[in-house]
Amino acid sequence: MSVIATLPAAGESPAAAADAAGRPVLHLQPGGHRRGEAGHPWIYSNEIVMDAAAKALPAGTLVTLRRADERPFGVAMFNPHTLIAARLLDRDAGREINRRFFARRLERALHIRERLYDRPFYRLVHAEADGLPGLVVDRFGPVLVVQANTAGMGRLTPLVVAALRDLVQPEAIVFRNDSPARTLEGIELETTIAFGAVDAPVPVEEANGTVFLADVLGGQKTGWFFDQRDNRAFVAQLARGLRVLDLYCYSGGFAVGAARGGAASVLGIERSEPALALAGEAARRSGVVDTCEFRRAEVFAEAAALAGRGERFDIVIADPPAFARSKKDVGAALRGYRKLARLAAQATAPGGFLFIASCSHNVGIAEFTEAVRHGLADAGRAGRILRSAGAGADHPVHPALPETAYLKALTLALD
Repeated sequence: MSVIATLPAAGESPAAAADAAGRPVLHLQPGGHRRGEAGHPWIYSNEIVMDAAAKALPAGTLVTLRRADERPFGVAMFNPHTLIAARLLDRDAGREINRRFFARRLERALHIRERLYDRPFYRLVHAEADGLPGLVVDRFGPVLVVQANTAGMGRLTPLVVAALRDLVQPEAIVFRNDSPARTLEGIELETTIAFGAVDAPVPVEEANGTVFLADVLGGQKTGWFFDQRDNRAFVAQLARGLRVLDLYCYSGGFAVGAARGGAASVLGIERSEPALALAGEAARRSGVVDTCEFRRAEVFAEAAALAGRGERFDIVIADPPAFARSKKDVGAALRGYRKLARLAAQATAPGGFLFIASCSHNVGIAEFTEAVRHGLADAGRAGRILRSAGAGADHPVHPALPETAYLKALTLALD
């Protein structure tokens, strides 16, 4: 893997972080400041005076924003080609966006995580909710995985890397800049290593001595789903002595966690061969290889086949990838969740438990719950919701951005 980040010398700023006096100044339309002053971190293109000078700015340029009445509004990353044209970094229009700026934001994020967790395995930065729009940082012990999902954050990456190295002294930093959000920003997709070496999947430690493996170079998203940590622990508490089916088991998060919780048996279904290999190794490292079976199959077809053969499980877990990547996909996604709930319920034993989740931020909790309700009815099952939850505390929610509360998870007890 090639090194792509050229780090600035101490105190030096890259061109994207020019001092406040040298930043281009953009003006908001009359009234264009109102949502931002109420706490929203995004400024839309129709709220900015998009004159020829603004349209000519390179994507990701740092700009100083002023209200229509010339009062200072803030400093933002600007992209003239996107609906979300400006992402606020600070309401102080004179703020220097330099290494010190990132050090302070990262220190605040780290302080919160160190209060939450006693081991260095968590999401360290969750974009806007941590005051760093478009930036995601997951920590896997000595390895950090960074996603810069906006053009502006991509231009500021050298400052981010320098501040991270100062703060946590990682052995390696991986750039997983391959998310669909970058396509919307008009920037290239890439997976590279900023420094250090990563030659194999990286261990992830969670509760009760459970050890997983994250493919930080080729796995989904950053290679692991820290957001489901609390939900995995909750399901594991239910699993003692029970027979468990994990649909979309990926690299074994729920499956191995349930086995460590004392499940009598666990069957994981996943179509990705590399993910199944990681799940098997996680079971071995966690001492539950005899409890777990992993099977390569397409989930909908295999769930229907299991139910058709009369196989029933005391706990069924259904944690699929995002069904709705855009608003136009919502209708199809809801039909998919309804079908998944039906199939999962048909495979759940009487008196058993069903855990089902959605990570599609375009699907609201009310819509998702309704789809699950219809799915249960289609299966001729009744039950009750024991727990409705979201992501773990290392995935904070921005109060003005309900989109950041993307994960929805229901645990139901079925009759």
